[in-house]
Amino acid sequence: QAQLVESGGGLVQPGDSLRLSCTASEFTLQFYGIGWFRQVPGKEREGVSCISDMHNVASYAESVKGRFTISRDNAKNTVYLQMNSLKPDDTAVYYCALKTVDSRTCSFTRGHYEYWGQGTQVTVSA
Repeated sequence: QAQLVESGGGLVQPGDSLRLSCTASEFTLQFYGIGWFRQVPGKEREGVSCISDMHNVASYAESVKGRFTISRDNAKNTVYLQMNSLKPDDTAVYYCALKTVDSRTCSFTRGHYEYWGQGTQVTVSA
């Protein structure tokens, strides 16, 4: 079973930064679209950022634009989500996801992604 693994979450104060990582055991991530989503209890999972395949077209939710940056390190088979100027509203479980269909485009639609990681908790609190 192909797996995605997130890491890098933690407890930080408002204004701090974190970098989340997404790696895969059986996929070469550069060939696929990757999305970062987040979810808080009682709410739907929402798209935060996504990046297309080798063309690296990226998109961001309005709530994180200018603060978060998605990137790839193909040598490490890893996709990162750099999160700066964190706010308490950013508190959530963050998931990375992979889509194999139409990888040239970037999507915030959960149903477009076939593979998901287990998530990593990000807590922003004073």
